[in-house]
Amino acid sequence: MTGSTAPDDKDIPPLPRPFSERLRAAVIAPIKAMRLRYLPLLMVYFAYGALGLVGIAESFWIKQELALSPADLAALGVWLTLPWTIKMVFGQIVDSVTLFGSQRRIYVFAGAGLVASGLLIFAGAAGGLLPAYGLDFLYISAKLLIVIGIVLQDVVADAMSTEVVDRENADGSPRPKKDIEYELGMVQVLGRLALSFGIFAVAGLGGVLAKVYSYQTVFLLGLIIPVISITGALLVRLEDVPVKPIDWRILGGGAGFGIVVAIFGLGGVPYNQELIFLVSMGVVIAMLFRVVGDLEAEAKRKIFFAAIIIFIFRSTPGVGEGYRWFSIDMLGFDEAFFGTLAQIGAGLAMVGIWLLADTITRRPIASVLLWLTVFYTILSLPNVALVYRVDEWTQEMFGFGAHTIALIDTAAESPFAQLSMIPMLTLIAIHAPAGKRATWFALMASLMNLALVAGQLQTKYLNWVFAVDRGQYAELPVLVVSAVVIGFVVPMVAILLFGRRAT
Repeated sequence: MTGSTAPDDKDIPPLPRPFSERLRAAVIAPIKAMRLRYLPLLMVYFAYGALGLVGIAESFWIKQELALSPADLAALGVWLTLPWTIKMVFGQIVDSVTLFGSQRRIYVFAGAGLVASGLLIFAGAAGGLLPAYGLDFLYISAKLLIVIGIVLQDVVADAMSTEVVDRENADGSPRPKKDIEYELGMVQVLGRLALSFGIFAVAGLGGVLAKVYSYQTVFLLGLIIPVISITGALLVRLEDVPVKPIDWRILGGGAGFGIVVAIFGLGGVPYNQELIFLVSMGVVIAMLFRVVGDLEAEAKRKIFFAAIIIFIFRSTPGVGEGYRWFSIDMLGFDEAFFGTLAQIGAGLAMVGIWLLADTITRRPIASVLLWLTVFYTILSLPNVALVYRVDEWTQEMFGFGAHTIALIDTAAESPFAQLSMIPMLTLIAIHAPAGKRATWFALMASLMNLALVAGQLQTKYLNWVFAVDRGQYAELPVLVVSAVVIGFVVPMVAILLFGRRAT
């Protein structure tokens, strides 16, 4: 038409893709992202998840044979989380110390050996083969060995998760920055999927084994887990990485921190866990400032505010072991049913990560955590209902009770557990400095794990205020409600205050 101009193609907005096409793309994305060179680190993550094989047996053994209260177990959780907060020591060693010609495989072997040692102590204690030592002492010693072994292997896998991504094309030309960042994010997704698949593969089996066989036998069967991580390291040739000089300020600071932890813990210093937490925060933050010195100001800003939000999100308190004991004593949940819950949760978590990870990798951290906070709170309501015994009313009125409510709650809640870490892991991987990747990942992981320490401390405080023990559940309802309220209000405030600055 005269006097008019035809619209240019580039001015026409693209039509939204049909849902079926988006679903297909989400399903295919992790498959297309998979590479054979990822296998060793994925098998380490898988083995970590597969340790759930002994988890149900461990929980029932603790309730039946040990003297630890829920508050004691929450306090123990603080100590067992601390090895994760000194990952910088392991990271610096993995970056800078070669043993028997290896910087990666040998440390996977060492971690597997520690995990196996812990499982053997579990089995000996459960079978009454170590009468010279108290069960509580044996449990704590074995648990510490297992945690240190997992941390060591995790440091190696974290370092490899950045090293397996090519920065150049086959012809030597640099790859586009956007492609590298997307692949780094998808490696983190595959790691979460491997972890979830490890949990899924053994969840139901762990419950059945704990019900049918002795706990000693289950712990011995768990020895297959360290074999898996060793096999992953042996199957695939790992590329050599450059050995960097030891940064004694990081290694020495981390080692000094470990000594302080031991002195505070063994010396019975008042408020030792709180003091260690404060010292830990100071050490990790100081080391992070040193490592990020070469990053651009914009990257530092994003990491800083993203770290604040995720730290607060991860530091919310839990209910503690008292809820599980309530489920056993009052709701009639046995080992097999806990296995069923774990199987459903692990399966749906894996599906959720598979379908949502591609979207979450591309979304702002604040947006992801806001919706996860809302979902977590809504999905906690069935647990609140159960401690107030709403199941007795639903059984009378509708014919279903606690078991059905727990199944529905697990099915709804499970996909979100692993999703919260994907955005932060992606951000960490993108900015990991060459030659310091293990140290960088370890420091950021230390900071994030300090959030779990803060959460464990709050869990301990809640269990002090609202005391729960074996057969004593009168204060459990207010304990559960308090944890749910804190878990919603505190992260939402942090997201609203700092969310825009993290984007």
